[in-house]
Amino acid sequence: MLVQQTPASARATVHRRPHSFGRFVAEAQARGTLVVQPRMGFSDPALMRAGLLATKNATDGVVGTMTIDSYTRVNDEPSAARALSGGVPLNGFPLTHYSPQTSRWVLDGVEDAGFPVQIRHGSARPQRIVTALARLGLDATEGGPVSYCLPYGRTPLLDSVRNWQESCDFLAGLRGTGAEPHLETFGGCMLGQLCPPGLLVAISALEALFFHRAGLRSISLSYAQQTNAAQDREAMGALHRLAGEFLPDTEWHIVLYTYMGLYPQTRTGSLELLERSAELAVETGAARLIVKTAAEAHRIPTVAENVEALRVAARAAARHRARTAGHPAVPAPGSDPADNAVYAEARALVDAVLNLDDDLGQALLKAFARGYLDVPYCLHPDNAGRTRSHIDGSGRLTWSEIGAMPLGPVRDRGRRLTAAGLFDALSFVQRRHDRTVPQTAPRPTLPTAARRPAAHRQHTQEVAP
Repeated sequence: MLVQQTPASARATVHRRPHSFGRFVAEAQARGTLVVQPRMGFSDPALMRAGLLATKNATDGVVGTMTIDSYTRVNDEPSAARALSGGVPLNGFPLTHYSPQTSRWVLDGVEDAGFPVQIRHGSARPQRIVTALARLGLDATEGGPVSYCLPYGRTPLLDSVRNWQESCDFLAGLRGTGAEPHLETFGGCMLGQLCPPGLLVAISALEALFFHRAGLRSISLSYAQQTNAAQDREAMGALHRLAGEFLPDTEWHIVLYTYMGLYPQTRTGSLELLERSAELAVETGAARLIVKTAAEAHRIPTVAENVEALRVAARAAARHRARTAGHPAVPAPGSDPADNAVYAEARALVDAVLNLDDDLGQALLKAFARGYLDVPYCLHPDNAGRTRSHIDGSGRLTWSEIGAMPLGPVRDRGRRLTAAGLFDALSFVQRRHDRTVPQTAPRPTLPTAARRPAAHRQHTQEVAP
């Protein structure tokens, strides 16, 4: 097994390549192409290579993904090694287990200037992962001190902030080698669902600012499609506006995630939802879309299913762009499409956090300690847990309890969800797109998440409790 060096000691051994993930996305956006990307990772190097090759050839404007397995995510390489030696496939690529030679073989002749690859991992302790990806010449990953801590375990937020500061410092230091490392926030995807857009936008913007203050200058800001298209358009406008306000001298773009909650169980419903997310991305100026597959509700998707999702999304985006090209949305005179309720809420939260401490890491810790940031239905010990949300009659996600968050009066405040109401909210999008949910879901071809060890589950499948 590969013995990793610390970030500081690894810089001299980094193998650099002359291309940039952020620049590739910017060039695609300039020519009117929505970049599409899967969430895909396999523990078998040959299968990982085959998956990347299939992704590369799927459509125009596509980037590759190597998702790290859940054992590596929590620095449990011994468990990853035992699973592999016992013939048990992992739910991702164990980057820190394989030698650099093995990982370079996976990428050789696949990753290049026309097909950048991003490492996705879900770790609150990412130092070993960023060291390993940099040694391979890769320059793109994602996460954040809040978004890769609160939903995925019990790592103290204090430790996560420290770990992410070290990782950001390391990545920013690579700029001295001629690289332009790219870091994507995961803050716009907290818990996948039932988090009102104002908080998602605020956390995404704060994590982007955290990256910027560490010295990174190629950043993307995430947002996950939610329950109401009009509200999602407001959120995307708000995120664009905040990025423009807080990220000077930075190459940045917005990445939209196809809905991350309970996914439709029917093929028709799942593909319909994917197409709606592609259309939303085009309408709101997203540069990149993270897709989901028709198999999402049942099991980990195959390579072929990921390729299908990329092609469906790319075609839907191209159709929508062509259909709306002669009819651009024109805002009313004197109006700003980003001047909306979601922006006002997100800006209030961002300002409240920034006023707590000049050091953004310390400000984030104080914000959660005081409940200024409080994620509904999140059970992490450092989350106050006093906020609640619900879906109103129009399908918009709104607050029912705001705890100590500095938001003032909110509409529908005081309504609390019962257990049945929570289930209805969690399955809202699934039911809307399935129309009629099958009585029995198709039998999965892989073990279900419930039968796998907790550390072995695919983190991208997790939803709010």
